[in-house]
Amino acid sequence: MSLRIIFMGTPEYAVPTLSALAEAGHEIVAVYSQPPSLGGRGMAEKKSPVHIKAEEAGFKIFTPKSFRGDPQQAEFASHEADIAVVVAYGLILPQVILDAPRLGCFNGHASLLPRWRGAAPIQRAIEAGDKETGVMIMQMEAGLDTGPVMMTGKVPITAQMTAGQLHDQLSCLTGELMVCAMAELESGRANFLPQSTEGVTYAKKLEKSESRINWRRLADHVHNHIRAMSPFPGAWCEIPLAGKPTRVKILGASVVDQNGNPGEILDEQLTIACGEGAIRPVRLQKAGKQPGDLAGFLRGNSVETGLVLS
Repeated sequence: MSLRIIFMGTPEYAVPTLSALAEAGHEIVAVYSQPPSLGGRGMAEKKSPVHIKAEEAGFKIFTPKSFRGDPQQAEFASHEADIAVVVAYGLILPQVILDAPRLGCFNGHASLLPRWRGAAPIQRAIEAGDKETGVMIMQMEAGLDTGPVMMTGKVPITAQMTAGQLHDQLSCLTGELMVCAMAELESGRANFLPQSTEGVTYAKKLEKSESRINWRRLADHVHNHIRAMSPFPGAWCEIPLAGKPTRVKILGASVVDQNGNPGEILDEQLTIACGEGAIRPVRLQKAGKQPGDLAGFLRGNSVETGLVLS
């Protein structure tokens, strides 16, 4: 037996779940993704990763700007789906949409709810220094990530793990858990637990303005910030190179037991002092260049010990 599924997702994170559901034998009756954006040379249309995957697989693709209108709501209901699966879709679903599938709408969310409800749970968990996160499959309701939880998978956050690495791990886990959740729903064995009202935190959307490194913070906090912003948008600072300030992204670093004035370059290995302690970059990217390791960066650039970065 298979379910008639509407899949709703947009970024690369959601692609493994779409693939896993199709491979499990479910009928993907429609795929919804955010509308293509305009960008690049000539302002060409750029389709989302889910949109591209859906076209490759031959699924019907829909890209409404919202679900507020009657035509969009009627079109959604016309699919006569058993269930809608939502993974990082990015549009608010009104109650009429949540109620349309026979079994409702289910979301794969990348945190251990109620911690990190909202748009950027992966980055905020790393930034906060969390030691563990995971994925929860929940039944959707009108509130933001407030629905009862059906299934949970946990993942440790290691000391050097970046947001990009955690993203890939949780993306695959979401697909695996969603397939298991569909099997539970098909069999009628699904159990739901209400979310706790304690420990609620919100993962606000990342803003590019957050990505500049503040050297006055503790080294552990700077390190977490670097990991949370890697690979995108990339935590950055300005380093004088060849006589002019140059924006450099620090995409990976280690904490070093050294001290100095915040922002001070302490040695020829580009160890940089923080408010307490220091960090040493291990992966960097100059503006307009490809990322590389510290050794490669130092071979091509001379840095001045004692210089204080702002």
